[in-house]
Amino acid sequence: MKKIIHHISALLLLFHSASVEAQSSSTLSLDSVYKKIETSYPEILMYQSKIKSIQAQAEGAKSWMPPTASFGLNQFPYDFMMLKSKDDPMNQAGLMFSVEQMIPNGAKLNAKENYISSLADVQTNDAEWTKNILRSNAKLLYYQRYVAEKKMKIVQDNLDLLNLFIATAEERYKYNQADLSTIYKAQARIADLKNMMSMLLSQIAESNIGLNILMNRDVNTTFSIDTSIALNNYETLPFPDTASVKRSDILSMQSSISSMALNQKYMLSFKKPDFGLKVQHMQMFGMPNQFSVMGMMTIPIVPWSAKMYKSDVKSMGFEIDAMKKEKETMQLMAVRMSSEKLTMLRFEKEQLNNYESEIIPSYQKNLDAALLAYKQNTGSFFILLDAWDMTLMKQMEYLDKLNSVLKLQAEYEFETEKK
Repeated sequence: MKKIIHHISALLLLFHSASVEAQSSSTLSLDSVYKKIETSYPEILMYQSKIKSIQAQAEGAKSWMPPTASFGLNQFPYDFMMLKSKDDPMNQAGLMFSVEQMIPNGAKLNAKENYISSLADVQTNDAEWTKNILRSNAKLLYYQRYVAEKKMKIVQDNLDLLNLFIATAEERYKYNQADLSTIYKAQARIADLKNMMSMLLSQIAESNIGLNILMNRDVNTTFSIDTSIALNNYETLPFPDTASVKRSDILSMQSSISSMALNQKYMLSFKKPDFGLKVQHMQMFGMPNQFSVMGMMTIPIVPWSAKMYKSDVKSMGFEIDAMKKEKETMQLMAVRMSSEKLTMLRFEKEQLNNYESEIIPSYQKNLDAALLAYKQNTGSFFILLDAWDMTLMKQMEYLDKLNSVLKLQAEYEFETEKK
C-alpha cells in the first residue's frame, strides 16, 4: 500500500513536465514551415510566373507595328492590246511595289511600357499577402498540434495516476475503507480520458495533414514540432492608426491605383499623332519607271476619333476615385480588426496569467492536501477523486486558454502582417 501511494506522489510531481513529442523523422520549427511553404506552395509559384509574364510583356512594349509590303497591277487597261503600244500616252500600265511603315509616337510607347511594368508591383504585393494568409493558416495548425500534445501529456499522466488511485481504492475496499460507487466513477473517468486522447490524436492528425499540404508534401509525412513556443508581448503595444497600416493587400491596392493612373496616362497619349512612311515603285510598260515617297500622320484629335480615348480617360478617373475609397475602407477595417484582436489579447493574456499564478496552484494544493489526507486514512477516495477531477479540468482549461491566446496572437499578426 505504501509503495502504491509513493508512486501516486511521484506522478503528481511530474504533472508539469514537458510535452510528449510524436515519433517522427524530423523536427520542424515554424520558420522552417514558412520557408517550405514559400518555396513549394503552388499559389506562390503562380505569382512568380505571373510576374515573369508581365516582365516579358514589358520587354515588347516599345515594339512597332510590322511593315506592310504590297504588289499589284497598276492602271491596266481592259483591252490588253493597248499594252503593245509603246508610244501611246494612254498606256500607263505597270507593276506596283509598295512598302509602308507606321512609326508610333515615342511618348505613347513610354507610357505603355510604364503601365505594363507597373502591373508586376500589383502581383508582387498580392504574392506577399498570400504568403501572409498561408503563414497564418500554418500558425493556427502548428499551435493546434502544440496545445494538443500538451493536453495529451497531461491526459496520459492523469490516466496513469487514476489507475493507481483505482488500484489503491480496490485494495482498501477489501478492508471496507473505500466506496464501491466512487471506484466505478473513477473507472468511468478512465473511459472519458481515453475518449479525450482519441480526440486529441484526431487534432494532431488534422494539424499534420494541414501543414503537410501547405508544405506541398505527402500528407502522411511524419515530423515533430518545436515545443519552445514563446508568447509575444503584443498587449503592451499601442493601438494602430491608418497611417501605420502598411499591409501587402493595402499596398496592392495602392499599386493598382498607381497602375490605373499610368494606364490613364497611356490612354491620354492616344491624342498624340503617329507617323508613317510609304515608298512605292512602279515598273511601267509604256513609259519610264516611276516612284513615290509619302509621309503620313494620324489626326487623333478629330471629334469622331477623340471620343475613344477621352471616354476611357474619364472612366479611369472615376475608377481611381473608387479604388482610393476602397483603400481607405481597407485601412479602417485593418485598424478595427487589429485593435479588436489587441484588446482581446490583453484580456485573454490576463486570464492566462491568472491560471498560471492563482488557479492551477490552488487546485494543485487542494489535490496535494486530499492525497495527504488519503495517505493518512483521514480522507475519502471520493474527496480525492473530486480534487483530482477539478485539477485536471483546470489544467485543460488553462491549455484551452493558452490555445485562445496563441490563436489571437496569430490573428493579430495576420492583421498587422507580422512575420
